[in-house]
Amino acid sequence: MDVIEKELDKLTNGGANLSKSIKDIDKCLEILMAAKATIEKDPRATVPTLQTLESELKTGFQAANDNLKGLHAGIGKYGKALDKKFKHNNNENTFGALANRQPLINRAIQMHLLREGNFEIADMFAKEAGIAESVPSVLEVEFRELFSIQESLRRKELKPAIEWAAKRRDLLEARASNLEFDLHRLQYLVFLFNGGADDPVKALEYSKSCFLPFQKKYLPEISQLAGCLLWRERLSSSPYAALIQDESSWQSIIDSFTTEFCALLRLSAESPLYVATTAGAIALPTFNKMATIMKAKKTEWTSQNELPVEVPLPDKFKYHSIFVCPVSKEQTTDSNPPMMIPCGHVLAKDTVQKLARGTGSRYKCPYCPADSLPKEAREIYL
Repeated sequence: MDVIEKELDKLTNGGANLSKSIKDIDKCLEILMAAKATIEKDPRATVPTLQTLESELKTGFQAANDNLKGLHAGIGKYGKALDKKFKHNNNENTFGALANRQPLINRAIQMHLLREGNFEIADMFAKEAGIAESVPSVLEVEFRELFSIQESLRRKELKPAIEWAAKRRDLLEARASNLEFDLHRLQYLVFLFNGGADDPVKALEYSKSCFLPFQKKYLPEISQLAGCLLWRERLSSSPYAALIQDESSWQSIIDSFTTEFCALLRLSAESPLYVATTAGAIALPTFNKMATIMKAKKTEWTSQNELPVEVPLPDKFKYHSIFVCPVSKEQTTDSNPPMMIPCGHVLAKDTVQKLARGTGSRYKCPYCPADSLPKEAREIYL
């Protein structure tokens, strides 16, 4: 295993020590809060409480510090391994290119901090990096609203999210989004199974007032929800058992809300900085091994638009479908996109031109008797 991979593996394993340190600090905070409560209740207990407090805190902070020592050492060794493996290029053009990208990198960091709800840190970073005006102030306002509604959903409060979706119903419908109905459905189920004797009545009244705008599009789903009223006491053994809500239901609605909120802002649901750094960390060992092999064989990386090796990434990092032309067996690209011909079959653009012999004349589909003209082919997006 390469030195970098070894150090990265050690650093990953060090995460357990970090978790222990966090628990130790949390325990110290609990001790402090308990001591504060004791002194407020009985001021005469101040001296003995402080004496006990000193000993307990010293033990707790020492344990947290011991757990962090290995992690600090791992970070240092990993940084040194990276510096040693990827030596800085003193070429002036390289530094010039990095300098040109720095504002974009700083903006990505600021956007990531805003997405995570670290608004004060984002403002401070923007001032110190000299990019205070790079992110519009209205965008920060939007992210504050997103973070506030996310927190409400984590507390299982649906009203702020429902109000937000209702104000943007036309925009969500234009995206064929199910968000508003999903929020109302979850609220209906919360009313139905909250545990009180009046819950079925509340759920029924809620359904009458809120499901009416959705009955044309979601009538089968609304019918299922109505059927839950009859099976309320034994839903798990009913035909509607799949509607039982759990923690995954809430996480799913948070993810769905975040996706739609960001989509209306024309932004991705996940932070680009998070995606880039995570994918880069996963791909780093592969690139490092490739560089070692290329150095040994004295070869160079010549392709510009694609990687010379495959990098296995998780499914959530795969954003684009891959289409291979069934005739040429070549993967489509931006300059050679997939084209649908009138009969419904899909070929690469270069293949269509070759079949038409570059003259624009009629050609026969390789898979059916239909024939057409090259201009009748339409580019498709997968």
